[in-house]
Formats: sequence, structure tokens, C-alpha cells
Amino acid sequence: MTTADLSALLNREQADAELFDLLRIASVSADPTRKAEMGQAAEFLRAKLAGLGFAARVDATAGHPVVYAEHLKAPGKPTVLIYGHYDVQPEAPLEEWVTPPFQPTVRNGRIYARGSTDDKGQAYAHVKGAELLLSQGDLPVNVKFLLEGEEEIGSPNLEAYLQAHQAELAADVIVISDGSRFAPEMPTITYGVRGLSYVEIHVQGANRDLHSGSYGGAAPNPINALAEIITRLKDDQGRVTIPGFYDGIDELTAEERGMWASLPHSDEEFAGSIGVPALPGEEGYSTLERLWGRPTLDVNGIWGGYQGEGSKTVIAAKAGAKVSMRLVPGQDPERITRLISDYVPTIAPAGVTARVVPHHGGKPFKFDLNSPYNQAANRALKRVYGREAVFARTGGSIPIVAAFADILRAPVLFVDMGLNEDAPHSPNESFAVQDYHNGILTSAYLLEELGQ
Repeated sequence: MTTADLSALLNREQADAELFDLLRIASVSADPTRKAEMGQAAEFLRAKLAGLGFAARVDATAGHPVVYAEHLKAPGKPTVLIYGHYDVQPEAPLEEWVTPPFQPTVRNGRIYARGSTDDKGQAYAHVKGAELLLSQGDLPVNVKFLLEGEEEIGSPNLEAYLQAHQAELAADVIVISDGSRFAPEMPTITYGVRGLSYVEIHVQGANRDLHSGSYGGAAPNPINALAEIITRLKDDQGRVTIPGFYDGIDELTAEERGMWASLPHSDEEFAGSIGVPALPGEEGYSTLERLWGRPTLDVNGIWGGYQGEGSKTVIAAKAGAKVSMRLVPGQDPERITRLISDYVPTIAPAGVTARVVPHHGGKPFKFDLNSPYNQAANRALKRVYGREAVFARTGGSIPIVAAFADILRAPVLFVDMGLNEDAPHSPNESFAVQDYHNGILTSAYLLEELGQ
């Protein structure tokens, strides 16, 4: 079957209508008042897959349910596990939405709704891709769907589910579409994700808040101390100063640096898109190299002292900051957390104590550029877009990938359909109608190519 034939068979109006029905369900996993909606979204997907001939069910977990479905009618062919999630971010701040977040609206060729790109639109494109192939016969590979309801709250129960269903979930490759392409009309295969170590720094000074007139100039100031600690975590070259932080890192290859340098990236346009005059970072690396292939340390939040209206002349007793470190292959999140925990107390100024409180983390991963799965994805994308895919890494972290690797022991294939301009997690999240339709075709062709 040719590309034109399959594209002509896609009922776009029906595909849009079904996605809109799913988007109307306010499946916000972080909101305990939306438990019924979470169940409704799971049942919507189960019923759809069952209607396509999949053996489909909704499995309870300690939190929100998992939808599992399988269509195993291709003996001797690979088994493809498609992962996605039906839960969405909270819609707040509601006042910034142009149209209601759970009333999908098309404006200027884009579907505006919470979850449109992250991840209902991309996950449902795979469901419709399977349906498109089934309308012409049987699937060319064995297909399993794993659609969870807790990705937006860190997938706290998915690892236990993977352990309990390890044999049932066995697959040759795991396909995930939950991110962004490099640019419009530029098909992208993501072959690496950064890891994460997330901590808080707590600084303690006096045993109470102090009058800044009576004690200022003599008593230690935890907020000043925190600022000093933060500035000492990186040097003036943009490098993290934690001893051992860079040990064992997999350096960027000449192939990767050349490949990324050839991409149509503009620092000026990138800076303009976020409204800043410059792009500071680690010296000696391009913006894309810093985003995708180098580790980082960023302060994500800071607190201490009086925050209310007017003035209150006190020296706070304590201060703190939230710090995230994005990690690259060769770095272990537990080790990095230990390193910063050991280092911060040694750079605390006199008069205060500083300690690090660990939160969560995730391992970095990098997959073989030349794997047969990546090559199959490249062929599928070329059938849709008429051009070769670009290979990129992502600066974000997807902790569940580590569980897939450790428990299911199958390679992961990222074939993302969205764009950064879709504004996932933000008000007015959207998904281009054409990207949704292209995603359906990509999914169908990917299953065909994986069958080869």
C-alpha cells in the first residue's frame, strides 16, 4: 500500500471527533476530586481498543488505573509495546485560557485543550494508527498498549505494575510519543533523555527571626548565606563546581556535534522566543549541545524572610532553595545527590549550617542511533514527511524509561509528534490538527516498517 493510499483512507473528521471526546474528560491525576473522570478516561480507551479487536482491560493500581490492551495475531513478527498516558496537568491558571481547557476548540489549525499534545493527542494517534491498519486487514506486528493515568504526578505506581505484569508486557521495542519534534515539518527521532537529581538546600541561622537593627551586622543572615552558596555552585565559565560532578560523563561524539550543528537553529531566534537578550551557559558548547548533551544545575525556587506587603525589618532564621540537576549518560542520580549533599555544608559561610534534602531523580539514557528500530522509524517518518528524520536528544527527563530498561529490558523508541510551541503544561495548550493527522499516519507506517 502506498503512502497516498493510506493517507486517503484516513477519516480525519472522525479522528478529530473521537479525540475531542477524550479531551473533554477532565482527567487531572493531581486532583483527588477528579477520580471519576480518571476512571471515565480509562474506560473510554478500553472500550475503543476493545472495539478494534484488542483484548483490553482496565487494571486498578494503588492510585489511578492502567489501561492494558493486546493484539497478538502476528506469529513470528516483533511485538511492539506502545506507552502513553491519559492523565493531564491541572488547568490552572484558568483565567489565562482563551477558551475553556476541557472544551476542545480549533483555532488557526490548532486544537486547544488541556492534554491535546501532552499526551492524549499523541497517544490517541497510535490508537487511530492501529485502527487505520486494521481497516485494511490485520496488524503487521503484535501490538500492546500500556496507557497509564499517573505520568503527570511522577508515575508512582507504574513500576510496581511493570513488576507484576513483566511477562505479559514483554516486547521487542517500546514506542513512546510524548514530546516535541525539533521544528515544524521536521520529523524527529529522539535517541536520548537527560536524567535528574532534585534536591532542596536548607540554611539555618539563629534560633529565631531577629530584629535587623538590633542584630544586623553581627548575626549571620541565612538568606545572604544561601545566595553565597548558590553562587559557589557554578563558576564563571558556567561549569558546576561540585567535586566529581563531571566524572565519567560520556562526552559528545564528533558525529553528534556535527549532526546538531547542521540543524536549522538560531540562537537569536531562540533567545527571542523566550524574551531574553542572551543565552548564558557552559562555555565551549553550543546551545543545542548544552540543552541535549551536557549536565546542568538550576535553582527552581527560593524562599526566606518576609514575603508580605510592606516592610518587616527582620533577619530570617532560615532560608532555602530548590535545585534541579539535569544529568547525562555516565552520571548516576544517586551519586550526584550524594556529591551535592557532601559539598554544600563545606561552602556554607560562618554562622550558619546548611544541609541538602533529597527529593527524586531519574537516570539518563541514550539509545543506539543505528539500531534497526530507529531506522524503521526513519523510514516511516519519511513516508509521511517526504524527508529523512533528524536525530536529537531531549533536555528533559523521563524517569519511567529507567523502569522500562530495568524491568522490561527492551529498547525504547521515541517518535514525538508535538512541538514546543504546543505549550504543554501551560494555559492554552494546543496540538496542530495536521500534526495529529500526521501522527496517525506515522504510527501506522511505523508498525508496518517494524514488521519488516
